[in-house]
Amino acid sequence: MKQFKKLTFALAASTAMLATSGCAQQQLPTPQSTTMVAAETREMVGPALWKVADEDTTIWMFGTVHALPDDVNWNAGAVKDALAGSDILVTEVDMTPEILAALPPKALALATLPTGTTLRSLFDDDQRMKYEAGMTKLGIPVEAFDQFEPWFAALSAYQVTMMKAGITGENGVEIVLEATMPETMKRGALETAEFQLEMFDGMPQDMQIEYLISTMEGIDEIGPMLNTIIEAWAKGDVDTVVDMLDDSMVEDALFLERLLYTRNANWADWIDTRLDTPGTVFMAVGAAHLAGEKSVQDYLNTRGIKSYRVQ
Repeated sequence: MKQFKKLTFALAASTAMLATSGCAQQQLPTPQSTTMVAAETREMVGPALWKVADEDTTIWMFGTVHALPDDVNWNAGAVKDALAGSDILVTEVDMTPEILAALPPKALALATLPTGTTLRSLFDDDQRMKYEAGMTKLGIPVEAFDQFEPWFAALSAYQVTMMKAGITGENGVEIVLEATMPETMKRGALETAEFQLEMFDGMPQDMQIEYLISTMEGIDEIGPMLNTIIEAWAKGDVDTVVDMLDDSMVEDALFLERLLYTRNANWADWIDTRLDTPGTVFMAVGAAHLAGEKSVQDYLNTRGIKSYRVQ
């Protein structure tokens, strides 16, 4: 089911999913040729990690998954070494507990429908039937999300299904990094969580409904699909991530432009500027941003900045 697959991939690619979890329950780089070779010429073990560097700045780019089961050991090998040698941890959004704790009320304020309007009143008969069938499968009363906009209902249903599959945001890479990195390590963020929430809230309503119904139609497939994503990610199988992205590209140009491509270009600009400041940065962002066409690496290439995969 292509529509459902697109939504699953899209949500897995955004830290906004974490932000709402409480509601649902210039110099060209000079790489070290002795330690780095083209990715296709070596066997990669573990989640993918890239390096961008010049003579006085190193930026590690680690592709993450924002929600995981509790038995995935990703902090090893080159990733562990890169973290140990970094001065600052940069994530998509500020992941400190205080910031995250303040997000659910903000998400609810964005997501609440006007008085007199309910979620199910936005559906036609066929959409309502599919939606209610999905809610029943989840074991949730069909009226539970009636006060919320479709994007929020989709995120909430998605998260309930994740939790049933033993996959939680608490195990996600960014949450674990924030909890385990030394307090002396500086923190930085590429965006605000509010900006990410507004990406969803600002989608046209018909698109929101399409993704919500697609989620409900494929509710039984979420767990197995997430396990496929996680398995591929854990062994550095970027090709599988690219294949999933390719499935989305034809019909979802607007959504992908909003969620991935524009942000990838912005982050490449950030990296370009950050190379002017000496130091070592560990940048952890959703794996989808570092895969396929119009990835962060592609946008860096257009600026004459090379990136090298090291794991």
